[in-house]
Amino acid sequence: MTKRTLLFFIFHFSFLILFAQTISITTDHTQLVLQVNSQKRLCQTYLGERLSGQTDLSGLSMPQAGLSSSCIRGLEAYPVMGTEDYYEPTFEIRHADGNPTSVLKYQQHSQQGDLTSIVLRDEVYPVEVTLYYKVFPKEDIIQQWAEIRHEEKGKVYLGRYASSMLYFEAPNYYLNEFASDWAKEMQMLDQELKFGKKVVDSRLGTRANLMAQPFFEVGLGGPVRENEGTVLMGTLGWTGNFRFTFEVDNQHVLRVVSGINHDASSYLLRKNDVFRTADFFFTLSQNGLGEGSRRFQRWMMNHQLHKAKDDRMTLLNNWENTYFDFNEEKLVALFGEAKDLGVDLFLLDDGWFGNKYPRKDDHAGLGDWQVTKDKLPQGVPYLVKKAKENGVAFGIWIEPEMVNPKSELAEKHPDWLIQLPSRDTYYFRNQMVLDLCNPKVQDFVFGVVDDLMQENPEIKFMKWDCNSPITNIYSPYLKENQGNLYVDYVRGLYKVLDRVQEKYPDLYMMMCSGGGGRSDVVGLRYFTEFWCSDNTDPIERLFIQWGYSHFMPAKAMCAHVTEWNRRASIKFRVDVAFQGKLGFDIGLKGLSNDDRQYCREAIKEYKRLKEVVWSPNLYRLVSPYEGQHCVVQRVDDSKSKSVVFAYDIHPRYGETILPTRLMGLDAEAKYRVKEICLMPGKQSWLPCNDKVYTGDYLMKVGIKVTSTNDLASHIIEVVKE
Repeated sequence: MTKRTLLFFIFHFSFLILFAQTISITTDHTQLVLQVNSQKRLCQTYLGERLSGQTDLSGLSMPQAGLSSSCIRGLEAYPVMGTEDYYEPTFEIRHADGNPTSVLKYQQHSQQGDLTSIVLRDEVYPVEVTLYYKVFPKEDIIQQWAEIRHEEKGKVYLGRYASSMLYFEAPNYYLNEFASDWAKEMQMLDQELKFGKKVVDSRLGTRANLMAQPFFEVGLGGPVRENEGTVLMGTLGWTGNFRFTFEVDNQHVLRVVSGINHDASSYLLRKNDVFRTADFFFTLSQNGLGEGSRRFQRWMMNHQLHKAKDDRMTLLNNWENTYFDFNEEKLVALFGEAKDLGVDLFLLDDGWFGNKYPRKDDHAGLGDWQVTKDKLPQGVPYLVKKAKENGVAFGIWIEPEMVNPKSELAEKHPDWLIQLPSRDTYYFRNQMVLDLCNPKVQDFVFGVVDDLMQENPEIKFMKWDCNSPITNIYSPYLKENQGNLYVDYVRGLYKVLDRVQEKYPDLYMMMCSGGGGRSDVVGLRYFTEFWCSDNTDPIERLFIQWGYSHFMPAKAMCAHVTEWNRRASIKFRVDVAFQGKLGFDIGLKGLSNDDRQYCREAIKEYKRLKEVVWSPNLYRLVSPYEGQHCVVQRVDDSKSKSVVFAYDIHPRYGETILPTRLMGLDAEAKYRVKEICLMPGKQSWLPCNDKVYTGDYLMKVGIKVTSTNDLASHIIEVVKE
């Protein structure tokens, strides 16, 4: 670049700043600044720690490190494919006349309370994009989305429709992502982001989080750490295909694009219809992942999770007790076991429906939601009645979006199935997906819930499963608009769930998808909890729950005690599940008397302490990713009570055990430390047990809560004196 050219660029940027209009979006600790330049283009000029009220925001600019012709108009808040920015765009449009781009210019904006809206418009074509920024000040969360509409005659297609573009400048960037597979959910991986693109996405339609989870973390200036450093934490609220693109450009600026995955989804948008993008949520923590996690969990509890302020029910599920092999007598006996155990609810899992094609395994019956008369001659009402007589509520499993080819539903309504015409059909888990783009299918899916509730108004809980991705990708309903399928399917699902929630506001529902195939924050507007994984091995669950805890509250994370990994004691298995929303899926008759007694007492302690266990004040003290121990702490808002969970996995003989420093306590207060949930007849051997310490001591010196014992666990209550 010549000196003359450089001076031109500097003058150009100075001119833009001089005539800029500034829009500031703030939480208690974070600030996003946008400016409208002299050419009416909306650009980001700052995103970081909240600035002093005395700061002149008009003097801000990005990039700061250098100038390039690729960003001469600034870093646009919503860049369009085909304009001057040569990097990953947020928006792509093909107009009715075939023109492949738009130039979006600022028209107006408004800021009312916590919501900012900014209208951008194409001056040549009747296309309008409104950007929305909603802040949650106390939780330091910012929500972004866009609404797109046009008034063109003819067909207009949207090729891309991201929710957000954010820019950062730092010496280096490190990404934490969460890889997944069945029984391997939320596996944390980290890497440095160099020049070029890194994409994390899903293309599965349903069960969309099977191979990648819709969460990410970026360390700005250094690797992502628990309690220090600047960290961007983001997630997309969308129960379908997502895409995150992390691009480091030639100026070493990091561009983060978040939204619905546009692959195979060129969307036909009709005149005056509004396309609303998915919601993107982020926080920018200056004190590591821990601070960001506490923000996300508090935000979920205050604003997002369905029935967040209500209680949750402990439960006994029959799945690993019986699988498909059950009848009324077996189930009624399990009701008695649930009562003896002390849980609140019995959940009847898969296998209760189908008559022409009875549900004996996963090959048939799915879609035919009538009780199997041979198994349950007196129907669901009898089960609800007998559960109530045993003092437990009743819940039931459904998978209403799916169908087996061997079913009456598939025979009667082949036009309701997502399947390619004139092609061999591929079956995932012997099933296919119903076409929720079709309003008639939406009525049917809603009817699965409605019919059960009309017949059995005392049902308290439903487990809503979804075991197959979308295969054979073709909607008979959409016909020529196949690019709309992935988006309209999710919208159809939300329409059904809106109806369920409106008609049955007191119904608790678990979001399940072959394990953790659905775990997004907008899905949890409709569900009270979600199934983290089919993998209930307690060791694996330490890692899975550790990962989910970065964003999800404990109250929403279903954690069940099962037979997986019987090398681990019942105490270890219960103590791991104690961290989340506790449940059991285990044959109680096979347990020893001591084990059964431990489960009963642990449930009582869980019910006593669950408000602390579910507190958003989470401190991850010792990571299982860094050794053979895991320690997690929860603290209530008043700092009067805390629970510490300590686990020894497979420590080496002779390993040096150091004290663990607690966090989040009142330094001036005194606390009694006491181990709870001990096996019958056992005494605590922790050196800190039943002793009093100052909060200052516990946080600066610490206490020994781990050991060199294989598969040992401790639950420790810390109470202000």
